Amino acid sequence: MDKRVDDRARGLDAAHEAALRFLDSLDDRPVWPRASLEEMLRAFGGPLADDGCDPVDVIDEIAMRADPGLVAIPGGRFYGFVIGGTHPAALAADWLVSAWDQNSGSASLTPTTVAMERVAGGWMLDILGLPDTASVGFVTGGQMANFTCLATARNAVLARAGWDLSERGLRESPPLRFVVGADRHGSIDRAARFLGIGRAELTVIESDRHGRMRADALQSALAEHSGPLIVCLQAGEVHTGAFDDFAALIPVAHEHRAWVHIDGAFGLWAAASEQLRPLTAGMGDADSWATDAHKTLNVPYDCGMAIVRDPADSIAAFRTGGDYLVYSSLDPWDVTPELSRRARGVPAWAALRSLGRGGVARLIDRLHDNARSMAAGLATIDGIEVINDVVYTQVMFRLDSDEATRELGAAILAEGTAAVTGAEWRGRAALRCSMSSWATTPRDVTMTVEAIRALTSA
Repeated sequence: MDKRVDDRARGLDAAHEAALRFLDSLDDRPVWPRASLEEMLRAFGGPLADDGCDPVDVIDEIAMRADPGLVAIPGGRFYGFVIGGTHPAALAADWLVSAWDQNSGSASLTPTTVAMERVAGGWMLDILGLPDTASVGFVTGGQMANFTCLATARNAVLARAGWDLSERGLRESPPLRFVVGADRHGSIDRAARFLGIGRAELTVIESDRHGRMRADALQSALAEHSGPLIVCLQAGEVHTGAFDDFAALIPVAHEHRAWVHIDGAFGLWAAASEQLRPLTAGMGDADSWATDAHKTLNVPYDCGMAIVRDPADSIAAFRTGGDYLVYSSLDPWDVTPELSRRARGVPAWAALRSLGRGGVARLIDRLHDNARSMAAGLATIDGIEVINDVVYTQVMFRLDSDEATRELGAAILAEGTAAVTGAEWRGRAALRCSMSSWATTPRDVTMTVEAIRALTSA
């Protein structure tokens, strides 16, 4: 056998065995890592040797040294941030993506993967009740999905004002007003910064106690406004899980010819559930939407989705040049900032194909049910207050004092049964539990509640 082929096959076999060992350990291993960054630097560091190693030896070395610093994110008791586990079909498809090694910016160059992404995008638009003619650009995550949509929005609203951004640049362009909610996610500010919009230039609209933008406050802020305008709304506040009232807010924004963008990193998927769909009423009337499939859909990282109502707006912002490039009517590089990239939409196709429409709805409902069960269990523990109304997948809780709350958060991570992450809500410390993983079971919820009960009574 050709040694190159043999090395590849043996390396893949070793990686397969190491991956299965890790996945098999999830039920019993501490959820939080047992080693620090400094320890991992020592484990993997040192001078680079002059001579290389056999691929199998490299994989075995990685698996052995990495284990203490790995987090049990694919398991059922990781509730930190908003991070989903990986669905089995999506995980396996992601391995194929690496093996296929397709540069998926061009439909002419890689028709299989581009077709799969286009179909996955169409399925998602249908499930979420978004316009079936919208463009879906697959990007790295929610941050880049927001950036991509907002870059498109900036280009479009300036064009409506008679300004060709690609030709004339920003220096003397008409002033752009950028309107956001008080409880927006930080990725919106960061995307604005990438676009040359500073914090002092933001118009911040007051929100209610759940973190939802107030329609009356938006109406007041936009009174007498004219000129280029972008309004950012939110599907799923990252602490409370609350949804802006799209049916009330979007008409107000559109009265002033605003581009309306919805940051729905994990919340857009509520539209897939019959019982949760009312949270998204009016969402389809926006102009762009951002989501991150590694969260609620449970595909691997590197699968954000930037959705724009009119593909012509995406093309105007992103279509590239180059006489050596091969174009079709609509290429992936027409709707995102990237040219070369992996086929990140293939795992999304696999997850949707494996789950089906009904399976996606059941997944969303299960995440919601788990969140409600977690909140109910935590409420039975003396001293714990559940802060938010659990309308979706987020549970936020605290003890009487900030110090005690932070100490409990550290103790939970050290104890190892589960992982939750700290937050601050309305000026007070809190702990946040995000139900994002397909792997979480009622038993996981019970184990977590009992572990926290034991820590608070110790």
